[in-house]
Amino acid sequence: MSVTNTPRRPSRLLMGLEAPRATVELAMLAAAAPAVVLAPRGDGHTVLVLPGFMTNDLSTLALRVVLRGLGHDARGWGLGTNLGPTSSIVDGLLHLVDDAWRDSGRPVSLLGISLGGVYARQLAIRKPERVRQVITLGSPFRLPTTYSGPHITNASSLYRMLGALHERPVTPSEAPLPVPNTAIYTRTDGIVPWESCVNVEDELSENVEVFGSHCGLAHHPMSVRVVADRLAQPEGKWMPFRVRAAAA
Repeated sequence: MSVTNTPRRPSRLLMGLEAPRATVELAMLAAAAPAVVLAPRGDGHTVLVLPGFMTNDLSTLALRVVLRGLGHDARGWGLGTNLGPTSSIVDGLLHLVDDAWRDSGRPVSLLGISLGGVYARQLAIRKPERVRQVITLGSPFRLPTTYSGPHITNASSLYRMLGALHERPVTPSEAPLPVPNTAIYTRTDGIVPWESCVNVEDELSENVEVFGSHCGLAHHPMSVRVVADRLAQPEGKWMPFRVRAAAA
């Protein structure tokens, strides 16, 4: 997928509907529980789940519970609230990847929600030998690096208010990753422009669209299905979601 238009801030209507839509999507996941247990099972490798801006491990709890039930060693990040790229978060993430890799002796999968996905991509660039794959959910990794503020996202003002804490800025980048990666996005995103959340597709990069909210992507039943499928692939045998689904 190629996106050439300048990203535009989502409408106020979509932003206003974020909370109710995310609540409905969480209820949908609970209702879909019988089908979720039939999703492909994992091989026990470690999955680090990185929360979005201004959220913490509580926001990813439902997703991690599902993934553990499917046989994955799904872990929260344990770094508190995601206030942006503070030194403690940036350094802490590097230690998390190193520790998980040493614990198991196997590369880890990185699953990042929104800003957490931007971190995940940077980690994959810095430590490709320790990262099995990256999955992002509504992560604006293709925002212009020189964007000037609130006219781009509905979180920019708050992000800038916390700018003094961001000693280790992480720059969004659309550069191809050295590991397999899946970008899950929604065109009805109420926080960031969906165009900033998609890959330039190649042999290691893909995009999967879900109809839902930004804040609910981490527990949307379709997102969870895609995540479970991606994580269940044998190490070193990655293939695009639609190709794999068609072959199943």
